[in-house]
Amino acid sequence: MTWSIVARDPKTGHIGIAVATCAFAVGARVPFVATGVGAIATQAFVNPYYGYRGLELLRAGAPAEDAIRILTAADEGRGQRQVHVMDRQGRFAAHTGADCVPWCGHLIRDTFSVAGNMLAGEEVIAETARAFEAAADLPLARRFLAALKAGEAAGGDKRGRQSAAILIHDEEEYPYLDIRVDDHADPLSELARLEEVSRGRYLHYRKFMPSKANPSGIVDRDEIERRIAQSMEAERAQA
Repeated sequence: MTWSIVARDPKTGHIGIAVATCAFAVGARVPFVATGVGAIATQAFVNPYYGYRGLELLRAGAPAEDAIRILTAADEGRGQRQVHVMDRQGRFAAHTGADCVPWCGHLIRDTFSVAGNMLAGEEVIAETARAFEAAADLPLARRFLAALKAGEAAGGDKRGRQSAAILIHDEEEYPYLDIRVDDHADPLSELARLEEVSRGRYLHYRKFMPSKANPSGIVDRDEIERRIAQSMEAERAQA
């Protein structure tokens, strides 16, 4: 009932997941990301513990393939699960259970993986991958949007559409971007609107929040406003 893409941006080092489905609040169940650890998308007859326990395995140094092997071996419902994983080395692995609702399947590339089930057809996955590769010059969030929109144009979830989400981490332990559309007639359009709003101010402000390099961040409001204005002006000059 879902398709998703797990990816690493070689230029920035950002890692993330984008997902869309005809079900409520997909962003609360499918994507799991931990900075310096990896990313996991758990879907189909979703098992949230694939996310929590999978990240534990990745933290302990398990490669993506081993994490999936361990997770599915302990789960009697593995035939109805779908999961794809990126480990801290940027390696990908995926599992599509034999009992997942067709069309179902996955593909793996050097810097991303795509997986889906209950889709209109194989072309949903293929078009998602094609569009993601074609948008390599865009920031990761906009690449994700282009990919999901291409998958939806190819048929998407064969039941329809309801929710979508993007979760991206940079070098900090908290998300770089975490936007969700839980219930909407056109969730990808709404997700695109939220992504555009994030670029208006939030992503500039985030540069001055507490970080590993500066655990207190900037707390002077006037200084924050001055730096946001500078950041926004620099972005406009580059456009």
